[in-house]
Amino acid sequence: MAEEFNVLEHELVPEHHLLSEKEAEKVMKELRLTKDQFPKIRLADQCIRALDAIAGPVEEGMVVKIVRRSSTSGVSVCYRLVIRG
Repeated sequence: MAEEFNVLEHELVPEHHLLSEKEAEKVMKELRLTKDQFPKIRLADQCIRALDAIAGPVEEGMVVKIVRRSSTSGVSVCYRLVIRG
């Protein structure tokens, strides 16, 4: 049987963090956004599936924080709303 691969451990995949409802509310307040205004990410996305296995159940409507690190631009943080699919 082949060893399972965790996509989140790959060097080219940015960090993914599942936010609590309280953390998501804080981010929405700071950015003056509603949940519907966040860019979307599907439950079927490999990163979300891996996050589900590591951090617990990921459900539609949750917000994920994505942290990208770059030698040229430093750190970039973005957020995604988890949707069906």
